[in-house]
Amino acid sequence: MFRNQYDTDVTTWSPAGRLFQVEYAMEAVKQGSAAIGLRSKTHVILACVNKANSELSSHQKKIFKVDDHIGVAIAGLTADGRVLSRYMRSECINYGYSYESVLPIGRLVVQLADKAQVCTQRSWKRPYGVGLLVGGLDESGAHLYYNCPSGNYFEYQSFAIGSRSQAAKTYLECRFENFTDSSRGSLLKDALFALRETLQGEKLTSTNCTVAVVGVGEAFHMLDKETIQGLINEFELAGEEDPAATTDAAADIEPAVPEAGAPTDKGAAPMDI
Repeated sequence: MFRNQYDTDVTTWSPAGRLFQVEYAMEAVKQGSAAIGLRSKTHVILACVNKANSELSSHQKKIFKVDDHIGVAIAGLTADGRVLSRYMRSECINYGYSYESVLPIGRLVVQLADKAQVCTQRSWKRPYGVGLLVGGLDESGAHLYYNCPSGNYFEYQSFAIGSRSQAAKTYLECRFENFTDSSRGSLLKDALFALRETLQGEKLTSTNCTVAVVGVGEAFHMLDKETIQGLINEFELAGEEDPAATTDAAADIEPAVPEAGAPTDKGAAPMDI
């Protein structure tokens, strides 16, 4: 049933210095539908793939508004992401009430990481099985952070998490140097191209993706389906291959998930992503 005797609770270290329960939570992020974030000097774009459990059900919401200047996209256990987004929303409200100003994004991300870290040191708790891309704009500019179930957080120019995200990462790595000075329209184009890379041949439409924008003079909001479909038609995403996104086939293939959800790299440190 268990991988070994060291993964029965989150507080037990293995002789190799690993916390298997934390690694299992990070594997849950890889199983979720893909989420992508990009930022320039003035804007942050969050996008995600909508996946329904069946043709008879609706998809789970994967992008949440935290405040007018902050939003979050999630991959992994949606219930955990919903709870954490509510916590972030409460922190923003409390900070605004106390100081009559908006909460700096870096401070909110640290508080979120501290909350996740506590779950890795309590035997009666489990790590949150969700990864969060936190994007927003404050006095210091545009920011994009990734919060890991291990309690780590990293700032990125662009990033992708979730199922088949490696294909999107490959595209973003080829283009990220241009993102800093990109316009809002160019950033949306790159976000949709990167999101299409995670679909593996499935057609990208306004019904299977969600896109949100925040920027200078533009509060965080999600684009409606008509706007997204118009962008897809404009950029001819439905049928045209983008030359910059062409990569080796091996780079686009996700490694097979081992039994019991264990990570494939036995030598990886427990907090690596």
